Amino acid sequence: MFNWNDLVYFLELARQARLMTAARRLKVDHTTVSRRISELEKDLSVKLFDRKPDGFVLTEQGHRLFVIAERMEQEAGQVEEGIRAAPSAPEGRVRVASMEGIGAFFLAERFAELAVKEPGIVVELVTERHLINLTKREADISISFVPLSGQRLVVRKMGEFRLALYAAPDYIRRRGLPASRAELANHVFVDYVEDLVAIQPVHWLLDVLDPPNVSFRSTSMHAQQNAIAAGAGIGLLPLFSAKSNPRLIPVLADEVVVKRDVFVSVHEDLEFMGRVRAVLRHLTEVFRRDAAYLTEV
Repeated sequence: MFNWNDLVYFLELARQARLMTAARRLKVDHTTVSRRISELEKDLSVKLFDRKPDGFVLTEQGHRLFVIAERMEQEAGQVEEGIRAAPSAPEGRVRVASMEGIGAFFLAERFAELAVKEPGIVVELVTERHLINLTKREADISISFVPLSGQRLVVRKMGEFRLALYAAPDYIRRRGLPASRAELANHVFVDYVEDLVAIQPVHWLLDVLDPPNVSFRSTSMHAQQNAIAAGAGIGLLPLFSAKSNPRLIPVLADEVVVKRDVFVSVHEDLEFMGRVRAVLRHLTEVFRRDAAYLTEV
């Protein structure tokens, strides 16, 4: 008979593909992961992984076990929810992955509201330039500007936000305000580092123009906003961030309108867990309540 606990190590290695990464997430030494996998393979008399230079790859038998083990993990997660004698307030950690800008300028403050309503929940907000893999359990919930794809993901549009062109008083004094969209070609811009844009829809300035004259580039939207506010040039910013800086002045607000959808994704195994459901409910309320803040200059 195999050790049920070994399935925890098996699932994590299957998702991460590397011993060190799986060990860090499990908070054990990598030799422990290797030993538990070896013991599971011995107990089941099957080879679960092919060891390749770029990581651990599931064998055919490994894929079969992965499907079963994920189903067992889902059922185990429902034990406390379904068997508990009486309902109680949700508690525990929920890791939410998103982009830097919306995470820092919008979500952080809204999650502070959740901390008051649901003190038992600890939100871990992870900001990355690339899309987080929910199938590998890198996060519990993803908030992104493009719909995620992957097996057994529940994805829905949560809302939208608008972007507008902004400039600082110092820049306007030096260069003046463009009177039309055509005049933008004569101005200086702040933009992303083109070859380091991980998610193409984030390079939103291209919806307006391909700027011929750029004074500053950054992979950080926060850094771009600070540069625009300091007078480096005109930039396209989400309203949820630009509204936080009174030095920023809208440019051609009625003529240049760019919008992006916001998608929330969660693995179906986690969707009905109490703490995850509470965070999803809060996000739904926030995007409904703050729709005007996100879309009106």
